[in-house]
Amino acid sequence: MAMLCMPVGEMLIAADMLLDGVHFDSARHDLASIGYKAIACNLSDCAAMAVKPLAATVSAAFPDHWPAESAQRIFEGINELAAVYDVAIAGGDTTVWDKPLVIDVAIVAVPFDGIAPVRRSGARVGDALFVTGTLGGSLSGKHLNFKPRVNEAKILAEEFGEQLHAMMDLSDGLGLDLRRMCDASGVGARLDEEALRSAASNDAKKLARESEEALIERVLFDGEDFELLLAVANGVDVGEVAARASISLTRVGHTSSEPSEIWIETANGKRRTLPEGGYVH
Repeated sequence: MAMLCMPVGEMLIAADMLLDGVHFDSARHDLASIGYKAIACNLSDCAAMAVKPLAATVSAAFPDHWPAESAQRIFEGINELAAVYDVAIAGGDTTVWDKPLVIDVAIVAVPFDGIAPVRRSGARVGDALFVTGTLGGSLSGKHLNFKPRVNEAKILAEEFGEQLHAMMDLSDGLGLDLRRMCDASGVGARLDEEALRSAASNDAKKLARESEEALIERVLFDGEDFELLLAVANGVDVGEVAARASISLTRVGHTSSEPSEIWIETANGKRRTLPEGGYVH
């Protein structure tokens, strides 16, 4: 048991449980990378609201046939990334059982000085929708070694201030997570098909060689990209901020007035309803 003392105020508490065979495969994935991912998912939750991670607890159920060295490798990955973001590992628990590895990480975060937490519920009609980085193809490796966008979120929230209306991280696929932002904000959205192609990762392109439609589906629904989705007031010079801060931002669409209706629009003016997809827990 550990006690963390801090002033009373706004606080984010997030938890993620990762399962062998679902979120990673300990038989073929590097064990330190599995530990890295376990805490990186929580750090991405902090990035989603542009808040400062402080401390985390780590609990794990290890297979009873594992040697101690294997468990140590998991914690090496956790500690390495925690040190990058100055996150204290404040406690947790370990046990063994006759089943596959389970890791549960809980994290505590607070607002950065002078920056209000950004929620997914603040998008307004006419906002421009942007994503950081590239999307799709995460199972080729990114899902284990992605960079949590904590620093980028802080910079974007500082630069855009109240013009950054909503933000969240993309863990379950742009198509599903955008729907969640729209539902929370009471707006709809229009996605630009050509922009979605431009946001595709190289891994997504390699995996979707059979068709352009397959590429769009990977960008929308592969999940575990752990990039940021932003709703920014229309007319803001996002490009200037992105260039100055060296942050990759792609405009993928805009919000609309029809609550929860999301369309994909093509260059020739045609449109189709966003299909269901993404990772549903």
